[in-house]
Amino acid sequence: MIRVSPLHAVPGLPQPGRTLVIGVVNVTPDSFSDGGEWLDPAAAIGHSFDLLAEGADIIDVGGESTRPGATRPEVSEELHRVMPVVRELAAAGACVSIDTMRTAVAAPAIAAGASLLNDVSGGKADSGMLRLVADSGVPFVCMHWRGHSRDMQSRASYADVVTEVIAELGTQIDEAASAGVAMDKLIIDPGLGFAKTAEHNWQLLQRLEEFDILGRAMLVGVSRKTFLGQLLADADGSPRLPKEREDATTALTTVLALQRVWGVRVHSVRASRDAIAVAQRLLSH
Repeated sequence: MIRVSPLHAVPGLPQPGRTLVIGVVNVTPDSFSDGGEWLDPAAAIGHSFDLLAEGADIIDVGGESTRPGATRPEVSEELHRVMPVVRELAAAGACVSIDTMRTAVAAPAIAAGASLLNDVSGGKADSGMLRLVADSGVPFVCMHWRGHSRDMQSRASYADVVTEVIAELGTQIDEAASAGVAMDKLIIDPGLGFAKTAEHNWQLLQRLEEFDILGRAMLVGVSRKTFLGQLLADADGSPRLPKEREDATTALTTVLALQRVWGVRVHSVRASRDAIAVAQRLLSH
């Protein structure tokens, strides 16, 4: 039986009383699922408005691929990719998240109207990030992180992945608090796929309620990830292609919404909004 956790509210962000849907817009040439599709700013902007029309609460704009083995772009290139998109969406009144590990990208994005900072390193990749978050007052997604894409999978070693991820996230939260980050605006992310094997991901999902001890809103990103491709592999062992993992993504969105997770980060918004509507109807009775 699924235990339903309280749904946290985060000041400064939408509060619809249900799990939020964060639509992914990768302005990159090399993201694992949609690399190159939205690299042109006009294409990324158009896609963002499509996701908003489908019901996205927040658009998460990122200019750096964090898939295993990815090479980091120069700061100037990351800025070139994301800033036109952030400016256009913010000017249109959309709630925008900037997905970056760099203060040199986060600061201008926040100045341009980004309402949320999603840092997959949880402030560990850039020594100035937590101070920027504290000074700006924007909500902050703090993900569990053990290293950059180039070698993170070599660090996927745990005696008990759930207890260790909770402990390491707890340390990251303490560091953020020490830097002055508002705790009611800090959102945790267990970092599925980041220095985690497929089995680690499943263990985290099966024991997600244990993260309640941290007392924070939680964002979960499972959309199209490799562990779903492995689960749905063909008879010859070939993983299901990323865009063919949407049904499995929607299934997990349903489970997460029934657990009252604060937000899900997805590529396809409408299916997730439908799944959340079903979960809300069940929870209401």
